[in-house]
Amino acid sequence: MIYICIPAHNEERTIGVLLWKVRRVMGEFGRDYELLVFDDSSTDRTGEVLARYASVLPLTVRQSSTRLGYGGALEALVREAVAQATYPKRDIAIVLQGDFTESPEDVVALVKLIEGGADIAAGQAVRNGSPPRGVRLVRWMLPLFMPRVYRNAPVSDPASGFRAYRIIVLKKALEGSGERLLHSMGWAANIELLHAVARHARRIEEAPVRLTYHLRARPSRFRPVTTVRQIVALARQTRLGQPREPAEE
Repeated sequence: MIYICIPAHNEERTIGVLLWKVRRVMGEFGRDYELLVFDDSSTDRTGEVLARYASVLPLTVRQSSTRLGYGGALEALVREAVAQATYPKRDIAIVLQGDFTESPEDVVALVKLIEGGADIAAGQAVRNGSPPRGVRLVRWMLPLFMPRVYRNAPVSDPASGFRAYRIIVLKKALEGSGERLLHSMGWAANIELLHAVARHARRIEEAPVRLTYHLRARPSRFRPVTTVRQIVALARQTRLGQPREPAEE
């Protein structure tokens, strides 16, 4: 089973179209899948849109009455995928944004890497139009601010959240995490999840993916200064700059 995990906050303009596009891609791909959407206290019609699709798609929706932020939504989705998975050594979880900045077509390449033996398949962004100026600036700055983090990271873009995980490595990460696995927000949460899961992975691979910022139907919530502060704080609190531990048996 492939669990496609989508964090959503005020995505009424895109979430329905995104779900339908995932349905088309996965139908052509011919794999069993489940859509897991976490509605993070949306104040628009996101909940109504999701309710309409629940009867026609393999869709599970979880909601929060208070805003958890991206990190909290990401952890909730990871926990839901692990709880639902029947075959954790074969089942897959993929994180996909709800605003169309990531293309559902690229899900196929990530799944194929897992089916080929990888435990984590990371998206490696290729140019497809011009990202917002703040995004370009932060992507350029982070390797300069944290060279050890990026030099020792098991993927070329540790801040990207577009990844596929074999469920077993997520399960192992959760088992050793206590009450919370993720304490960060935004891109920092993506790095934190990678750090928690990579030590359990025997093989990590990458596939080129397209980022389609021009399809987003709302203003960006990306805050460059806040993002840099969060990632720098995370780097100080963890061993992200240390070599990865060997995978467990």
